[in-house]
Amino acid sequence: MTDLRHARSLRNLAFLFCLSFSVVSAVAAQEKPPVYTSAEQSIVDEIKSLRSTPDSERGPKTTTLAFEVRTLPAGPNKLRLAYNLANLSTEGDFGRVTLQTVADTLTQTLIETPQPADKDGTPAAQYVTLARLVRYEHVTTTLDTPQYAKATAELEANEAAVAKADFTLKDLDGKEWTLSALRGKVVLVNFWATWCPPCRKEMPDLDALSKRFAAQGLVVLSISDEEPPKVAAWIRDHSITYPILLDPARKANEAFRIEGIPQSFVFNREGKVVAQSIDMRTQKQFLEMLAAADLK
Repeated sequence: MTDLRHARSLRNLAFLFCLSFSVVSAVAAQEKPPVYTSAEQSIVDEIKSLRSTPDSERGPKTTTLAFEVRTLPAGPNKLRLAYNLANLSTEGDFGRVTLQTVADTLTQTLIETPQPADKDGTPAAQYVTLARLVRYEHVTTTLDTPQYAKATAELEANEAAVAKADFTLKDLDGKEWTLSALRGKVVLVNFWATWCPPCRKEMPDLDALSKRFAAQGLVVLSISDEEPPKVAAWIRDHSITYPILLDPARKANEAFRIEGIPQSFVFNREGKVVAQSIDMRTQKQFLEMLAAADLK
């Protein structure tokens, strides 16, 4: 998952690697980039290569890396690696064992190296990531701290906000779309960006599903806050046919409490949120989400 927590103040950076192994966080905090030992650097390099690893190999590789992170000495670097590995572990369907192993590693590192809350009192990003894994990927954790509890409460508040969210946005052709006006349809709302690798990877599956279930009332809407020419060029080059909505003022992003992309939400025909993802989904995973709206 591409974390936007610190990215908002750094949107002019190139995002050469979306997570940036906390370099974005370090710059935002005016800290020096981390200095890794040789053992740590080896793991950094392996984590950076995950997105180029075939999906069939990525689950086992992620599991191995999680165990390797556990062997490192406690400290900020270990936590940084556990956190970034956790954010990458949800970019697809790599198996329950992999996700639980990653969650256990992040739990261990947070016990060893607790993090302070942000200046505004919100829980540190590492606690939020663990809470997301537990709540939306259905793993478990033994962590029981005030920050973790606050992160869980934050997710619950976000869900309550999404349940009431609405938007009216224009697509690339200038047509207006209002979420609440689509009652009676099954609506999949997806937040993405052209610079986000996992966002780009899932869009052909979304396009295929929009065509497959169009006659059954499925509407897929992907929302971007980027400049229209950049979005239009990417969509044209990749032959995406479902509506792409523009959110230049980020009003929809804010209404849905988007902190990382891609994220997707499925609304049933009564307008109720029945499924949501915290990262990239495979077509199989999207089908499971749509099944929650009785679309099969």
